[in-house]
Amino acid sequence: MSTHNNHPYHLVNYSPWPLTGSIGALTMMSGLVLMFINKQTYLMNMGMVVSLMTMYQWWRDISREATFQGSHNSLVIKGMKISMMLFIVSEIMFFISFFWAFFHSSLSPTTEIGALWPPKGVYTFNPTQIPLLNTMILLTSGMTVTWAHHSIIFNNFKQTLMGLNLTVILGILFTILQGYEYIESKFSISDSIYGSCFFMSTGFHGIHVIIGTTFLMICLIRHYMNHFSKNHHYGLEAASWYWHFVDVVWLMLYIMIYWWGS
Repeated sequence: MSTHNNHPYHLVNYSPWPLTGSIGALTMMSGLVLMFINKQTYLMNMGMVVSLMTMYQWWRDISREATFQGSHNSLVIKGMKISMMLFIVSEIMFFISFFWAFFHSSLSPTTEIGALWPPKGVYTFNPTQIPLLNTMILLTSGMTVTWAHHSIIFNNFKQTLMGLNLTVILGILFTILQGYEYIESKFSISDSIYGSCFFMSTGFHGIHVIIGTTFLMICLIRHYMNHFSKNHHYGLEAASWYWHFVDVVWLMLYIMIYWWGS
């Protein structure tokens, strides 16, 4: 493809990664079903390997295009910002569906669950223990990622590095505590509508935390390799937007499910 265009847009080259990513996702999901039925993990592991290899190589190509080839000019970045905003809006609607199901069942509990909320036999979490600690962790991580974002704007390499490091550590700590909470849970996803709503909403939020932490880890590596400047750091900006979205969703989960819902 010619490097000389009569327009400012970025027309991407042919790439195998959408195809390999689709194959990896299909293999991983099929393997997940197989694991549930026969407790065999080889197919799921194969899909995870393909997906991880695709992620690495696809992100490598995008970083090369943005950093070294100059394909991400101001107009392209504007389009990516609008795309990221629309993506976050779609994620908000995704979580609204879980909150809708939770309030529909909690405000008018049916006779099938004893007309009680929480249903009889479901022992909920104490909102002042691990949930409160996780809330403080995520709020702190929101401050550190904002610190990192503002530091790159003021061209402070060292403080950006510190802010990203702290945010990644806090994200990993949150995931560990969430996993420990699941292990210690006295109810499961099959325990009435409460268990289903609780584990679906907090579980998907946990997946988003893992995705956001991975996003920030990639930004940390790229920043360490001097890929960002005060005028060209859209990847870090998008990661901070996504992380703030994760923070707000957790606040809603804590207030509505852990505190009010229990």
